[in-house]
Amino acid sequence: MEPLIQIEHMSHGYMMGGQRMPILQDISLTVHKGEFVAIIGPSGSGKSTLMNMIGCLDLSNSGDYRLDGHNVRKLSDNRLARIRNEKIGFIFQSFNLLPKLSAVENVELPLIYRGLSHRERKARAIQALQQVGLEERMHHRPNQLSGGQQQRVAIARALAGDPPLLLADEPTGALDTNTGREVMHMIKGLHAQGHTIILITHDLDIADQAKRVVRIQNGLLTEDRRNEA
Repeated sequence: MEPLIQIEHMSHGYMMGGQRMPILQDISLTVHKGEFVAIIGPSGSGKSTLMNMIGCLDLSNSGDYRLDGHNVRKLSDNRLARIRNEKIGFIFQSFNLLPKLSAVENVELPLIYRGLSHRERKARAIQALQQVGLEERMHHRPNQLSGGQQQRVAIARALAGDPPLLLADEPTGALDTNTGREVMHMIKGLHAQGHTIILITHDLDIADQAKRVVRIQNGLLTEDRRNEA
């Protein structure tokens, strides 16, 4: 079976003072459909840059990246935007909800760019909110929801397009301990349903709840292990 994600010899850096500062160095990583992978590393390790590459938010200086069979580096900007919309559901630490839109409108938003009818968008958004237990608050705006509820709206938004990959960036980082535990329980439940999940974190306790842990340090992958639990 072809991997969902196949990264080979990816390197990336930025120019600073006339010199290239390396951020990622010769990264190779394969993720198959149905896996739950945590990428862990301290601040400045390169994990956020790697997340941007996996999420097609940026392109590496060198190396290859195939996402669900698509060679990302060979795509036009328009095609890259379409791949992001269709293949990846993003879950951000800061939720990234639009404050003037209701929960259901926030969940619908990415579906507009697929050209779906209003009726289909609404049906998918309601179904996704039901999946995260928020159907009774679908007409509430973000400031009328708790932090945990806002993150559940963000998860519903990621689910609504039925993408092959859920990419979660520090999904519990803005939440208290109990709410963060509830969100992780939900994410693990989504994996149990068959979703492929990559979770970015600096917290070992969070990472250890994934089935596989990949550690990045100084731009290098230094560990790739599977959890027994």
